[in-house]
Amino acid sequence: MANNEKDDIYTLTDEEGNESEFEYLGEITLDDNNYLALIPLDGEDDEYVILKVTTDENGDEMLVTIDDDDEFDRVADAFEDTFMDECDLDEQYVEDEDEDEDEDGDGGEE
Repeated sequence: MANNEKDDIYTLTDEEGNESEFEYLGEITLDDNNYLALIPLDGEDDEYVILKVTTDENGDEMLVTIDDDDEFDRVADAFEDTFMDECDLDEQYVEDEDEDEDEDGDGGEE
């Protein structure tokens, strides 16, 4: 796992030796395991992957796919809840700003 901390860009190598770059989206801990959500730089904006953080025999961190369907579903739900909460907060903040402008007469209808 290669990570450029400055830009939060991960360069990952798959089982066939192909390298792909991903942007860090978020991280959660669930059931004493850490998981990362990464956005492929060459993919769609609304598409992301979830990988599990593990350590190899040398103690180095590595990211692996989640093979267990139940584990993946729990982690995906947790990420969705986290991302939706952040989006809801952002939308609420924008709506509150719009209401403030309307009350001040700055953004209301004439």
